[in-house]
Parts: sequence; C-alpha cells; structure tokens
Amino acid sequence: MDHDVDGGRDVYNGMAATHLHGVAWQKSRHSNSQGSCVEFARLPGGDVAVRNSRFPDGPALVYTRAEIEAMLLGVKDGEFDHLIAG
Repeated sequence: MDHDVDGGRDVYNGMAATHLHGVAWQKSRHSNSQGSCVEFARLPGGDVAVRNSRFPDGPALVYTRAEIEAMLLGVKDGEFDHLIAG
C-alpha cells in the first residue's frame, strides 16, 4: 500500500513517522501524561497512520479507513476488553 504525501514521498507500512510531513497526530484525551499513547493521523488519501507516542521517530503503520473503522467498532463493542483486564 503505497501512497503519495508531501512532495512525492511514498507512504508505506513501517516508514518513519517523522517522514509523514503535514499530518496532524491525535491521541485520546484518556492518554496519560507520561506519553504512553497511541496516536492516529489521517493521510491525504483517506488512510490512517498509527504510531507509538513514546517513539515518535519510530515506524508508522498505515491502515485503510475500513480497517480503522472495523477496529474502532470492535473497541466500542468491547471485543478487546480482555487485553486490559487485570
């Protein structure tokens, strides 16, 4: 999945998140102040990049809008609650 963003650079899974120029990263308001956050950015083509805020220079994973929508619906339905259960 290659996409064009900011001056002709191809966007691909695992690319350095710092190479995604001109995107606005967003995290949950429930994130803690120590920077342990998952951040999302909408890309020009409609796909969504995801990165770990503890490693902002690290890799970005790129998902389609449909993939992100399916994940968010699953989160809202509680399908992943077992991952954070005590």
